[in-house]
Parts: sequence; C-alpha cells; structure tokens
Amino acid sequence: MSQQPPPPYERIPPDHVGMFIAAALMGVTAWVGLYWLIFQNPPHIGGQLWLFFVLLSIAVSCTVLPFVRYFNVRLTPLDRDLPPSGVIIRQSVWVGLYVAVCAWLQIPRALSVAAATLLAIAFIGVEVFLRARENSSVQR
Repeated sequence: MSQQPPPPYERIPPDHVGMFIAAALMGVTAWVGLYWLIFQNPPHIGGQLWLFFVLLSIAVSCTVLPFVRYFNVRLTPLDRDLPPSGVIIRQSVWVGLYVAVCAWLQIPRALSVAAATLLAIAFIGVEVFLRARENSSVQR
C-alpha cells in the first residue's frame, strides 16, 4: 500500500512557511512597539504619531496574513497553483494600510461609513486589477 501525496491545496509551499515566520516576528515586534508607544509615552504630535501609524499598519498586516492566506487557499480552484507569498503579503498590506488610513481619518473626525466604504472599494478595486493583470500574464 503506497501513500499518495496530499492534494495541492493541503501542502504549504516553502515560501508560505517563510512568510508566516517573518509575519509572526514582525507582528509581535509591532504589537509590542505599539503597546510601548501608547502606554509608556505621553502623547505628542509629530514623530510619535507617524510611528503609531507605521506600527499599526505592520501589526494589522501581520495579524490578518493567516486569514488572507486561508481565503486565498479556499478560493483558489484546485486546478491552479496557490498564489505566491508576495500576493498574500500585498493583500495583507492593503488591509493594514486601510486600517491606518481609517485611523488617520478618525483624528479630525473625518471618517464616516461612506468614506470607509469608498476607501475599501478603492483598495479592493486596485487589488482586483492587479490580480487580473498577473493572471493574464501567467496564462499567456
């Protein structure tokens, strides 16, 4: 009785393993840095505000990365290869950037449901066009 290899969607590509390790290290560092920045420093406008947005973006991007990969694995047809780690990282960065922009818009109280929805549609639209371009160049 010979063992059959697992289906392609159950195997984790090596670049995805490296992506998970890097995301875990960066995510923990960013969350610790964010905690330190919020609870140990008095609030100042300037460099600390930008550091907050950078750390927030990295922390959220690294946190949602496993979920983004899960959705990519679930939604990729079985006859196609999984997206490379660069695509998953880019999609996670979109989510982190979205959260950082929403936090930035919340400072002057300019964030509304309509603005958040339009911003999300814009980011999703850009990603759809990027994926369509990548898929068309692969199929040639």
